[in-house]
Amino acid sequence: MILKEGQPIGNRWHVVYLIKENPYAESYRVEDESGNPYFMKIYRLKNTPEKLIINGQVREIALCRQLNHKNIISYIDDGLYNDKAGDCQYLVANYFSGELLSEMLQRKKKKKLDKKTAVKIFIEMLQGLQYMHESPGVLLHNDINPTNVMLSRKTRGVAELIDMGHVSHCFMGNPPFDIADLDPRYASGQSFLGKYDERNDIFAATGVFYTMLTGRVPWDVDFPPQTSRKEKIKLVQKARSEQGEINVDDIDDEKLQGIVATGLALSYTDRYESVDEILEDLLADDDSEMAQEIRNRIAFREQESSKDEADESAEWNGSSNRTQVANETSADVEIKRGGGNGFSDIAGMDELKEMLRKRVILILQDKELAEKYKLTPPNGMLLYGPPGCGKSFFAEKFAEETGFNFILVKASDLGSIYIHGSQGKIADLFKKAEENAPSVLCFDEFDAFVPSRSGDLGSNQAGEVNEFLSQLNNCSKRGIFVIATSNRPDKVDPAVLRTGRIDKQVYVPMPDLTARRLLFELYLKDRPCENIDINALAEKADGYVASDIAYVVNEAATLAAFNREKITQELLLKTIEGIKPSVSKELLKEYEEMRNKMEGVERSNALPRVGFNTN
Repeated sequence: MILKEGQPIGNRWHVVYLIKENPYAESYRVEDESGNPYFMKIYRLKNTPEKLIINGQVREIALCRQLNHKNIISYIDDGLYNDKAGDCQYLVANYFSGELLSEMLQRKKKKKLDKKTAVKIFIEMLQGLQYMHESPGVLLHNDINPTNVMLSRKTRGVAELIDMGHVSHCFMGNPPFDIADLDPRYASGQSFLGKYDERNDIFAATGVFYTMLTGRVPWDVDFPPQTSRKEKIKLVQKARSEQGEINVDDIDDEKLQGIVATGLALSYTDRYESVDEILEDLLADDDSEMAQEIRNRIAFREQESSKDEADESAEWNGSSNRTQVANETSADVEIKRGGGNGFSDIAGMDELKEMLRKRVILILQDKELAEKYKLTPPNGMLLYGPPGCGKSFFAEKFAEETGFNFILVKASDLGSIYIHGSQGKIADLFKKAEENAPSVLCFDEFDAFVPSRSGDLGSNQAGEVNEFLSQLNNCSKRGIFVIATSNRPDKVDPAVLRTGRIDKQVYVPMPDLTARRLLFELYLKDRPCENIDINALAEKADGYVASDIAYVVNEAATLAAFNREKITQELLLKTIEGIKPSVSKELLKEYEEMRNKMEGVERSNALPRVGFNTN
């Protein structure tokens, strides 16, 4: 090993543990001075193949410095390190905190995604490629496949392209990177001849899209164990030669059939030439704000193509700003329509789920019964408690359980640079929820939306709270059920927490032993595991909240995926040891005191205390 656990490197990094290694490079989980996790890859220069070096620097490091985009794993830092064995260069990137697309597909019953989710992920992949292809000199990813797409936990599931070890400029000939680990099922035939350009990236991305839609790899090619790369390429070429063009009959959408057929065309000249082309086809007849923004950017680049790249970048940002100004009174939120597994995805919280089935869902779903007994569903519910216990996740699963549309709102979604602009967005948001009723309108970190007016609020912010109070009145009559989540309910304006607005206040506690066991079972389900003792894991994770356990499992799964190994008990226990609980004992004590205060002000019609099952 080049580095040791606990060893400092550079001015801000400390090594936590080794992830994987090869003859010339090693990957580590490292932390900064605040304990935040990052990914480090370090090369021993004397062992690194010459083709991976460019102008005295590791090619991957030199090229990754140029990348900064929301759909690409972010470059953070790089530097030099010297030990007795010689000079080394290292790269630090954001840690892979989330779920690999390959893992998501694996846990689905039919190994595929619903059309809306697949299209969303595909668009985000294409935007990452679009950014790379428009970088100076054109940068290619060269290794797009389901294991190199991360659904980032930090960004609520936004797709990011990861593993930049094969990034290069366009070329024809001997690849300037190792090709042994490339998956030829997602590579174009031209790449087998040494031709790498934008069309090869688009071919691979479309192949991943095909897998998301059908649950199968392109041309249904399967590799026996220990198959060499040369043999894998022969199997791929044979399948494509015998079957001809990709079969798209089981894709239940004519437009998507055409896009997949063009993106995976066997003839080089029949395929999409640029990401812009495939995005324009994909977004045809799509009137959403996201689609319009992407089309505006494409049109703007075409208008500015004669300018140099620096001017183009500056003007592009200006165009985005002008588009934003034009929509300052419109709430830019996504509406999730139906689908999902509902409460079956939630570990524990049985009392809360049962109460909602009896007190809310029954009334919403059986209108004749509600009318007979003259029942009115509650207006809204506040979920409060320590961070990471699954409050926002529960809100989404409630919407799935009821079949309601779901709208998640963050404070930044309602921001505005104009006086009273945010008030207009608040009104527009509730209007959209009503137009898409029945709907669950979830406000994440609710204290940021409606801070107590007894504090030092400006007139604009006080006006926004007043607008919220007005809109919250009797939402249930408009087909809206409001769920607010907060780690600091004591900061919420008291006028919000009354009957007819946010009627119910529910404390979501730390998961107990039973709940932790259920959480491990849930997060490990359908992943490749070996000799797992769920009870031992639950005991070891005492004091860990739901998000901590999800993080532990995802991190262990990521490490196992990199090494192409199964998830083991030893790996999970080691991961738990390397991750501290996000809620300290001191902070938990504060929340228990806060809980007592909140229960003291609950209305007579508030819910009983509920949370994870403690029986």
